[in-house]
Amino acid sequence: MRRTKATLVALAAGALMLTACSSGGGGTGKNDTKDKQNENAKQQQSQITFGDAAASTGPAEEVAGAKPGGTLHALERDSYTHLDPAQIYVANEGALATLLHRGLTTYKFDSKGHYTVVGDLATDSGKQSDAGKTWTYTLKDGIKFEDGTPITSKDIRWSVERLFAPFVTNGPAYLQQWLANTAGSDYRKLLPDGPYKGGHLPDSVLQTPDAKTIVFHFPAAQADTPYLLAMAGYAVVDSAKDTKEKYDKAPVASGPYKIKSFESGKAMTLVKNTNWDPKTDSARHQYVDTFDITFNHQYEDSTKRLMSDAGENQTSLSFSNAVDTKSTPTVVGTASIFKRTVSGYQPFVGQINFNMKKVTDLQVRKALALAIPTKPVWQALGASYGAEYAGGFISPTLAGYQKADPLGKVAKPDGDQVAAKKILTDAGKLNTKITYAYVNTTAGQEYSVAIADALKKAGFDVQRKDLPSDTYYDLIGKVDNPYDIYASAWGADWPSTLTVIPPVFDGRTIADQAPNYSHVNDPKINSEIDRIKAITDPKQAADEWFKLNTYITTEVIPAVPTVFYKQLQLFGSKVGGVVYNNITSQIDLTKLFVKQ
Repeated sequence: MRRTKATLVALAAGALMLTACSSGGGGTGKNDTKDKQNENAKQQQSQITFGDAAASTGPAEEVAGAKPGGTLHALERDSYTHLDPAQIYVANEGALATLLHRGLTTYKFDSKGHYTVVGDLATDSGKQSDAGKTWTYTLKDGIKFEDGTPITSKDIRWSVERLFAPFVTNGPAYLQQWLANTAGSDYRKLLPDGPYKGGHLPDSVLQTPDAKTIVFHFPAAQADTPYLLAMAGYAVVDSAKDTKEKYDKAPVASGPYKIKSFESGKAMTLVKNTNWDPKTDSARHQYVDTFDITFNHQYEDSTKRLMSDAGENQTSLSFSNAVDTKSTPTVVGTASIFKRTVSGYQPFVGQINFNMKKVTDLQVRKALALAIPTKPVWQALGASYGAEYAGGFISPTLAGYQKADPLGKVAKPDGDQVAAKKILTDAGKLNTKITYAYVNTTAGQEYSVAIADALKKAGFDVQRKDLPSDTYYDLIGKVDNPYDIYASAWGADWPSTLTVIPPVFDGRTIADQAPNYSHVNDPKINSEIDRIKAITDPKQAADEWFKLNTYITTEVIPAVPTVFYKQLQLFGSKVGGVVYNNITSQIDLTKLFVKQ
């Protein structure tokens, strides 16, 4: 599993999917039951709006039938490594953060299925000026930490400045890089020790003129700032109780719940934060008295418990665990169980990368793209409840999504080996040698055999090379790796293609362990990234990203898309308010209640 800052969230889940899913068909049983994951396709593809003060005013819309009280039991496979907002960059920790932490903005998900970026601690989603280079936020009245201390602009400044400190190594770096106008880790030069030795960011970068006002000054226009500030990694930290590294295990809550106890790898208990005021929060609820979370529940275990719906399992769910792939046919095919499921897309897009340091011929890459079958990957991830065939590198979870299949991968998931062989023959490239590196798991073994066989039929000389799952991304992440093709997955950090195309396909980011696994460095891609980044209208920017996606897919071909990831989750019969949240890519934790 990769653990570098810029790719942690995506590859944590991507590697998980690559290495942890069992094969064995994973069929969905009868297909006459409507696929829940497609019910919300239109809402996922619509442009998410930035909310004004009215949209940002609490309390949140009531959940039908909800009543306060009771305990919910969460059956989790993975414990939480990081609780300090600045160190959070994996999906399960980000979802937990919706209960514990608040930032300047957040996502509101209403009963009509609409998502809006709203002011969380701030009165709105932000006011931009200077052509998108300056963003101003005003804090709400009545916002407090769990001990009752008011949250002020001093805390926001502190939370931003500590991001530059050396010990903060696991969270996102977008904000720091935007403020410093640099890439990589060079942003630390702007404030090497964070605020811990008395230093501060200059007013030309960050202003806090009074207790309520925060002003960000970016050297370049940043149209996605409201999205950015909704990331868990940019939530507020109590400046008076910051214990640096120790804060990661005992943070101060600002959300509706606080940590009563936490034993890493074993259990966590959350209780109500009595200093959270629902009048200040338009997105969250506090119906449940206690969340009892236990860890080390593998997917098979949590699925069996929840399928049984016996005793305590009736008030149980899993925040993050999906239904075990082998149990999917039974869950989907049993009406009494299926009605206790939610499902939807995850932000991750799978792809087979072509190492452009080695596979330099465009015709060879085109033949590879046409020949590779994506059906074996789809099957390994649980068929239609675990994946959907992908026609491009941009997920349906992103605002402005446009369905397309320029290479015919959706229309022909078995690949087109005949067309591929003709391309190789015409180009005089028959028997081109290809070293195919794959992850050595049951699923990886199975779909890699199918892909290798297809490539051989297309006229390639293929040698498979198995790589261990725990170091897979470390090995393919080396710029000088010896492999020609290999799989990866990437997910957006917020619903904008800004967090997909630039990190994965910008040639100026090529480095060991960087997510540009194909090592593509195309001048047009690079220049178009710069041009589109400067567009301040989100709808226009989304349209331009999709045009660039088509160019990358058909004209450069640094990789071939395989699948969009999906997830099916199960819950007990006495768990209420369960909906799938496309932003957190799992059950929405802020709406849950215990049925009385």
